[in-house]
Amino acid sequence: MVATATKSRRAPCPPYHRPVPPIDELTRIEPIHLDRLAGQGVFTTGLLLEVTETTTRRQTLADQVDASTNDVLAWRDEAQMLNFASFGPVEHRLLMQSGFEGLRDILAVDLPTFRERVNRGALELNLEPPSDLTLEGWWDQARTLEDE
Repeated sequence: MVATATKSRRAPCPPYHRPVPPIDELTRIEPIHLDRLAGQGVFTTGLLLEVTETTTRRQTLADQVDASTNDVLAWRDEAQMLNFASFGPVEHRLLMQSGFEGLRDILAVDLPTFRERVNRGALELNLEPPSDLTLEGWWDQARTLEDE
């Protein structure tokens, strides 16, 4: 009976995979466009990535939400970064502080520069820097997504 009581007091374990980030976690999108995207059924960054997979789809979405294709590309760029493995709101804030607003910014630097800037950003935010393995993983994921 004691084991049951102890078990019931434990917080539920978080799922192994975190949910796809909601669209409102994007920092480079105006509220009016968030509303218009919601009207198109785009509520998550995963859905945004899906509906912006090709040039034609990006143009169609831009027309539907009265945005430019450059706006749509910027949203997609940030959404790709938000969907990295081992990445959440704190990591998003850290990379933004470090000067990485999206995938293109990561692709523009080599791994040592990426590591140095993220470590400096962590220091500025008074956060524990991510492990070298995590940083390498994000950098590699950016390279993989570049090829898509």
